[in-house]
Amino acid sequence: MNASIDCEVLIRAALMAGEEILEVYGGDFAVETKEDRSPLTEADRKSNEVILRVLEEEYPGIPIISEETKEKPYEERKGWGEFWLVDPLDGTKEFIKRNGEFTVNIALVRESAPVMGVVYQPVTGKLYHASAGSGSFERDGNGKETRLQGQPHYSELDEITVVASRSHLTPEVEAFVEDLRGQGKKVEFLSSGSSLKLCLVAEGSATVYPRLGPTMEWDTAAAHVVATEAGKQVLNWETREPLVYGKENLLNPFFVVE
Repeated sequence: MNASIDCEVLIRAALMAGEEILEVYGGDFAVETKEDRSPLTEADRKSNEVILRVLEEEYPGIPIISEETKEKPYEERKGWGEFWLVDPLDGTKEFIKRNGEFTVNIALVRESAPVMGVVYQPVTGKLYHASAGSGSFERDGNGKETRLQGQPHYSELDEITVVASRSHLTPEVEAFVEDLRGQGKKVEFLSSGSSLKLCLVAEGSATVYPRLGPTMEWDTAAAHVVATEAGKQVLNWETREPLVYGKENLLNPFFVVE
């Protein structure tokens, strides 16, 4: 990891963004609809402004891709050796429901792989951070840190906790679960919002997360590092290769965290 990039800067940006989000969360807020029909609130915008300001001040030479910023053309992006990948409020629907399961996500991507990431849950104060080669950590609201090491691979276990919503199982996830049960394994479900799903596998609260539905690169990059540095893999469902970032189309393929 380039010593000139300090993960604490990302943590500071995420905490500042979280303050902006909670200020909006605590009052009445309007909900707009973006062109892709996804919701947008003032919290998304304020969080985005804070994060971009910090990153541009601290690391002016590194370009940024954010969910809330107009996408740069691939012709311009394809030459980037490294870039920031930001989701200022992952789980806007969770934010609107006021269930607390939304996060701030900031990742550094280098040569198509995320190498540093911060995932912050403003409502609980829980923060996950990781840097390639330096491990993965969870910091609670009081600042206490724990190094993360996920459970053994699900194939080695008789009891498996799958991150998925029992009420919204896709046919593909249902087939995955039935296959596990067919092997004699006991399967439990754990539901969670946003990028927290990957972090649950990283911390060992869950065993596997099959994501057989659409996500964008900014939804997963930060938590991807948290998972891999905790000894997990984030793999393309079909090819079994690690997810790559900075693609021409920023839509992720189906994947599994295991």
